[in-house]
Amino acid sequence: MESAMWSEKYRPTTLAEMRNQVEVVGRLKRFAETKTMPHCLFAGPPGSGKTTAALCLAHDLFGERFMDAFMELNASDARGIDVIRTTVKEFARVATISEVPFKILVLDEADNMTADAQHALRRTMERYTDTCRFVMSCNYSGKIIEPIQSRCAIFRFVPLGEEDIAAYIKMVAEKEKVHLEEQGLRALATASEGDLRKAINTLQGAASVGRSIDEKVVYEVVGKAKPGDVQELLEIATKGDFIKARERLRSLLLQQGLSGKDILKQIHSEILRMPIPEKNKIELIDATGEIDFRLVQGADEEVQLSSLLARLALTSSQKRSS
Repeated sequence: MESAMWSEKYRPTTLAEMRNQVEVVGRLKRFAETKTMPHCLFAGPPGSGKTTAALCLAHDLFGERFMDAFMELNASDARGIDVIRTTVKEFARVATISEVPFKILVLDEADNMTADAQHALRRTMERYTDTCRFVMSCNYSGKIIEPIQSRCAIFRFVPLGEEDIAAYIKMVAEKEKVHLEEQGLRALATASEGDLRKAINTLQGAASVGRSIDEKVVYEVVGKAKPGDVQELLEIATKGDFIKARERLRSLLLQQGLSGKDILKQIHSEILRMPIPEKNKIELIDATGEIDFRLVQGADEEVQLSSLLARLALTSSQKRSS
């Protein structure tokens, strides 16, 4: 088996190869056709194709030697004002020799830049507009200062749908000759939560197990409980059997080694699907929010999740007695 990361091996290289973000890709294709573009702000969740879109745009603009007129910096590592004054400024001020009259500089995770660095970047963007176009990629556009936002065309990337992820995962599995069962494919699409990179990395991790990839293998790799396990846990609690529910919880935490925070997040999703009155759902969702806060503050996972199961069992008991 090759050592290359599949998420890089199967990353699209041109805009035509991107299978999602149709509206965004359509606008970027027009930039490539006209050989002109403004500064851009790509905003959206991880794994939705922001960096890939920037690379594909550069490839379509400059051709195979696009790296001569392209630079990518991760603002999580290079987030200070000194980097803007040196590395960014040196790249931006030198004109390109290609037929396209500008270069492209991508600042990945730009929402991690300090305020001073962002203000310095704004001045650099103004000064070197003729020789360089900036593409800022971020998870939260609200963390980018308004003067930069006003100078950029904003592109909103959305999480990929499960069907899109499933289709791409199936293609990768076929090319890598990995036996992927249908339930495993669905589990990958669900567990990735709209993050295609996470889905491909999970597939590669599951493939290293050396057996057919089913739902069980997928959830072992991602370190989460199977949805059926969480549903069963909640069903037991709603029947008023708190002791049995707590034993099942301890099994998930201690025997399977799952994170209490991940279990709580899955419980949150399942509560919304439970056949209980809206009023009870609101009370339980409020309780999960309170427990989530306590876990962030360092509270014991088993104690807090047991408290939630007790609340659920009590709610069900009250419902039966009324």
